[in-house]
Parts: sequence; C-alpha cells; structure tokens
Amino acid sequence: MKLTFLGAAGTVTGSRYLLEDDNRKILIDAGLFQGRKELRERNWMPPTFNPADIDAVLLTHAHIDHSGYIPRLVKDGFRGPIYCTSATQDLCNILLPDSGYLQEEDAANANRYGYSKHQPALPLYTQADAEVALEQFRAIDFGTRYALKDSLLSFTMYRAGHILGAAFIRVDDGMTSVLFGGDIGRLNNPVMKPPAKIQEADYLLIESTYGDRLHNTDDPTEDIFRIVRDTAARGGTVVIPAFAVGRTQAILYHIYLLKKQGRIADIPVFVDSPMAIRATALLSRHPADHRLPPDICAAIDSMTRYTQTTEESKEINSRNSGMPKIIISASGMATGGRVLHHLKYYIGDERNTILLAGFQADGTRGDRLVRGEKELAIHGQMWPVRAQIAQLDNMSAHADYAEILTWLGNFTAPPRRVFITHGEPQAATAMRGHIETRFGWDAHVPEHGETVEL
Repeated sequence: MKLTFLGAAGTVTGSRYLLEDDNRKILIDAGLFQGRKELRERNWMPPTFNPADIDAVLLTHAHIDHSGYIPRLVKDGFRGPIYCTSATQDLCNILLPDSGYLQEEDAANANRYGYSKHQPALPLYTQADAEVALEQFRAIDFGTRYALKDSLLSFTMYRAGHILGAAFIRVDDGMTSVLFGGDIGRLNNPVMKPPAKIQEADYLLIESTYGDRLHNTDDPTEDIFRIVRDTAARGGTVVIPAFAVGRTQAILYHIYLLKKQGRIADIPVFVDSPMAIRATALLSRHPADHRLPPDICAAIDSMTRYTQTTEESKEINSRNSGMPKIIISASGMATGGRVLHHLKYYIGDERNTILLAGFQADGTRGDRLVRGEKELAIHGQMWPVRAQIAQLDNMSAHADYAEILTWLGNFTAPPRRVFITHGEPQAATAMRGHIETRFGWDAHVPEHGETVEL
C-alpha cells in the first residue's frame, strides 16, 4: 500500500489521506482547510488525483475540517460510496448543506460589499451540491469488519470519543494494517464516551492538536460560572462562538448544572444556530454514543431557547437589548455564521464578554481575539474590540499529549511507524518527541503532499 498526506500535515485542518493498493484508491477524510488565507486557498486548488478514480471515502467524523470537501469532490466527479457511522451520517446531513449555504452567503456578502478580488466571488460549492453528495453516504456499525468491493482491502471503525459518531478507522489488506486515528476524544469527557482501546496496528496516524500542551485541569463548570456571574453583574451579555457539534452540547450541559445548582441567575440561554439545534437533537437519537441520560437531555432542552429563523436571531438583540443573557452561536472560531452578527453587536461594549470555548486555529478571528487584537474585521469592516475576551482551555474535545500517551499505552506491540498529523508544526514535533521518549517507537511528521510506501 501507498499513503499520501494531502491535508492535516503541518496544520490542524484539511484532513485528507489517499491510500492506494494495486487496484484501489481510497480517501480517508476529505476536509476543508480553514484559518490562514494560504491554507483556505488550498480548497480551490485542483486535487493531485482525479476524483473519478477514487473508489471510496472513509470518514472518521463529521467536523468540517474532516468532511467539508466531500461536496466539492462529488461535484468534480467522485461517484463512489462514503462510509461512516450512523451518527456521522446524521451530522453530515446537517453540516454539509449548512457549509454550502454559508459559502453561498459569504460569496454573496463579498459581492455585495466588494471585498473580494474575484468578480464575481463564487462559493466552493453550494447547498444543492452538498445535498447531492449526501446521497452517496453509507452508514456502518462500530466494530464490524467491512470488505471493499472487488478488493483485498477491508476496514473496521472503532469509537473515538471525539463527537457523536467519531471513529478510528483500521484499514487492512490481509498483510498490513493502517489505523487512522482521526481526532481522539478525552478520556474523561463528561458528555462523550471514552475512545476505544486499540491494541495493535502496523501503521498509525495520530493527531497532535495539543501535542505540545496539557489541558487545564480546572473544572469548566467553575470557569463558566465565574464568567457568567461577573458579566451578568455588569449588565452584560456572554457571546460564545461554539462549534455546533460537540462543543455547543457540552457548554449547555455545564450551564444546566449551574442552573440546577442555583449558582447562576435564570438568565436566558440562546442557541442561535440551526445546525447546532439539530445536532443537539441528535443526542436523543444516538444515546449509545454519549453519557447523558434522557432526563438530562430533556432538561437541557427545556432550559434553552432555540432560534431557528433569521428573524428570531435578530430578535435576540432587538427584544433583549441591555439585559444579561448567554448567546451560543456558530462558528466556533468565528470564521462565519450567525455569531459574526452578534460579535458586531456586542464586541464594542466593555460590559460584555466574548467567551472562546476551545482551540482557535492560527489566523482565525477567534485566534486574533485571543492574541489581544484591538480591531476585528467582519464583513469588510473593522470593529473595535472593547468587550472582555476569555478563553476556556479545558473543554477541548481533543485529547492532550498526556491523554494520547495513555491511550497509546494500550498497544501490546509497537507499530512499525507512527505518523504525527493534524497539528501545527511545533505541536506535531513535540508529539513525536513524547512518543519517542515514552515508547521508543519510530515516529514521523509528514509534510504536505508526502507519499510513503507501507
């Protein structure tokens, strides 16, 4: 087999791995590049392969940096099946059309305000393109081995604990096995079940998002309590840019705990993201994928005001102006979506708090806020930053390096080689050092476009 790293090499976004044997080409993940302009421009570059030649896509999970390129792949000629777990399929039914819609909206705004060098600005793909791509999805079960048609290759998916449906994917040709780690969940996540313990693979791809860092061990419930309490006391609003899948549901759980304990006032909690609203509803549809019992899921729903329409979104600010509240809205790195409108409304008032609830990729608006920039570009205009900026570094859905090392300790034999991916260069290099020091395994940080023989 031959493996080519077409994404998530030297960066945390754009996960794409091309696996080839003598007669089959498989793409494991097909994600969008996000963050810096030079990374985003890769989404528009012609792929190094013919999409029509790809026999199948194996998808680790639904996050856009792993799935968001699929509609473009189909648009350019890919006609094979897309295999994933049932929950991942349900999430992609939500995320991919939304991604197409947002790209259409971004292109329309660029044309309306004239801030694109392209005339006219066009979306990478449309909502309709995403709907067409969804017809090629095929749901499979955890722990069952599936053989690819007319091939020696087979694959098995195991629970990764990152978000609903997230999977490790082991591909095997009868002689050699490759385990694609995707994104590894936390070992003690209060919402998600832990990742499956894997004991062997000949080759392993492991993420390194937090390869050079340890998560804060403070209880995120306490951090949210302090931020909400202090902001409400100032008469301000807490705006939380949050990933629609995973992070929004975790934040709601912590707020639910605080309200149940009577520790924060009964201020309104808005989830202003149609995608996040639908993703939250999937908790009840896939109870085996998480730890929350049905009664807690119901209580979270009762606590939360879900705003579906644009008119309802606008009313959050027009009808509730000047009163303390919590607004949770996508996207999590403030790269697009409804949260941008809330940022424009609240970011200029020092009474308010912008709470960034996780990792912010280099170059994103969230990253700029964390770095303390005093102005933020939104929709072609500069907006002064006067609100309080806070970040939670203890709610990540990614394992840190110590948790990854603990998970790797389940292996009963060393892999022939470990490939360190899905991390910024410093984090990936640090993760390689941790693995070499702890286990003495052969670990390698691949470059973008690099091909290795297995």
